[in-house]
Amino acid sequence: MEVWPGTAQVIAFVTFSAVAAGTPGPGNALLAAVGANAGVRRGLPSLLGQVTGMGAMLFAVTLGLGRLLLRHPWVLQDLRWGGAALLGWMAWRIATAGPADGAADAPAGFGRMAAFQWANPKGWLVSVAAAATFMNQHTGDALGQAAFLAILFTLVALPSCVPWLAFGAALQRFLRTPRAWATFRWAMAGLLAASVILFVWPAS
Repeated sequence: MEVWPGTAQVIAFVTFSAVAAGTPGPGNALLAAVGANAGVRRGLPSLLGQVTGMGAMLFAVTLGLGRLLLRHPWVLQDLRWGGAALLGWMAWRIATAGPADGAADAPAGFGRMAAFQWANPKGWLVSVAAAATFMNQHTGDALGQAAFLAILFTLVALPSCVPWLAFGAALQRFLRTPRAWATFRWAMAGLLAASVILFVWPAS
């Protein structure tokens, strides 16, 4: 029986996790908005919620949900469009929020940010891709593999997502006027909308 994971597989998965978690996407756009409003220290629960939610989704998909999604592609497509609709609405609310609201419609906090990942099209695509690429059917230990991948992904995602929170917090010194806040909100809303289009487009 093939031993898993080997060093090469771990390195490949760590690289995949860092790129998947750190590149622009709906979650990271919202994390930057949280950082701009709350700062790094007060934004840490949102950061932890994001990476924990991503890890939980990866665990569920690799343990068995991924097989269902791969067997019935329409389920994944419906999830994509449902998540895209929610994120589009959220982008509009962020863009049109009042100066005092900031990113009030971003799912700030551990629980809300963790739950948000299940509506994130990027999260579903990353999880299914990870399950299809890195699960080893020859070991027969699906639970062990799912737990290992989820834990490792969470650990790698944490430092990969920190720059987004820090970036938002660093902008606080420049966001001192209503016009500056409006520009920032529209930029974050635009990034959120663009990321939704990129991840939904393959399903159309």
